[in-house]
Amino acid sequence: MGLLNRFKKENRAVEVTTYKMFTDEGSSYFGYDGNVYKSDIVRSSIRPKARAIGKAVGKHIRENAEGLKVNPEPYIRFLLEEPNPYMTGQQLQEKLIVQLELNNNAFAYINRDVNGMPIEIYPISSSSTQALTDDRGRLYLRFSLRNGNQATFKYTDIIHLRKDFNEDDLFGTHPAESLAPLMEIVTTTDQGIVKAIKNSNIVKWLLKFNQTLRPEDIKRETKRFVEDFLSIESEAAGAAATDAKMDAKQVEPKDYVPNEKQMDSTTERIYRFFNTNEKIVSSSYNENEWVSYYEGTIEADIIQLSDEYTRKIFTRRERGHGNKIMFESSNLAFASLKTKMDFVNNGIDRGYVNANEGRNVFGMAPIEGGDQYVRRLDTAPINEPRGGDNGEEDKDKGNHHI
Repeated sequence: MGLLNRFKKENRAVEVTTYKMFTDEGSSYFGYDGNVYKSDIVRSSIRPKARAIGKAVGKHIRENAEGLKVNPEPYIRFLLEEPNPYMTGQQLQEKLIVQLELNNNAFAYINRDVNGMPIEIYPISSSSTQALTDDRGRLYLRFSLRNGNQATFKYTDIIHLRKDFNEDDLFGTHPAESLAPLMEIVTTTDQGIVKAIKNSNIVKWLLKFNQTLRPEDIKRETKRFVEDFLSIESEAAGAAATDAKMDAKQVEPKDYVPNEKQMDSTTERIYRFFNTNEKIVSSSYNENEWVSYYEGTIEADIIQLSDEYTRKIFTRRERGHGNKIMFESSNLAFASLKTKMDFVNNGIDRGYVNANEGRNVFGMAPIEGGDQYVRRLDTAPINEPRGGDNGEEDKDKGNHHI
């Protein structure tokens, strides 16, 4: 679509380093068509994480001396809900996570108005990215887009997510060297299965004629043998008989199918590369397995997403006044009914969950007045009397209650 075509930036810079994305033609992945996302194993490994983070709800939080406010500025809320005219916030988050998993880097451009206020966010899909600096030391990124165009933006206007941040000062380490050998094994295995299936259906019977026949006679006799004994409509009931003119011998196809354990081992290694497993991919996990997956794989990227949105959308002065972006994602979505009930009941009783938050856990719409936090009277602070208590004696009783 070329979403970024209308944005132009001046290139007053010198090249510092280059990072080639997964789709670059120079990538070592082109041995297997150059697009790892075509693999069903890779796509199924990435999908659960992308879908889970896509469901995270972005909120503008302002916490200062006046208290805490959620989504105090409508324009920020609209930016998080509809970052650009072509996608929702959920779709943008999914796209960024897919790019992050494939490339260990993901980029999005923040478009600002004449006053420097953010008004749109666009994901950037590029074949390569160059880091540039100008004579003042300001950092830019030049993207080679898939349509052949180039776009250069200030790094302060780029949401940049990274994984395996090790060798380079700016970019996450490319996963090609680690993933390419595994993908080569998968490709070779798949090709071997296809060839085995084809070979097993080429020749099943060999007919040896004991006399010299013309080619057309050989074809006629072979056709008759197939129609009489190999056709499913044959009346021979699975039995074949020949005379002295011909010997019939069944050919046993060779088993070219790769070892099943080897195939499972390679698939498991790819799952581990993406920090997932068969149960997560097939949605057959239990509550504890999902919590482990969430805490080990999803939570860190949600924190990174929140921090990167915060530091790129707001200036240091705005952050100093308590503004930040927080992406909320509950790992209770796949919890058991009992766990959800315990969390909601205890949360409402103790005042850290309101009625609407509890309804959200069960996928229910909010209700009017449900945003108010309440608390059971017998859970008052230890230095305050419980509701309805009178006198020092009752106050002392409240002091002993936790």
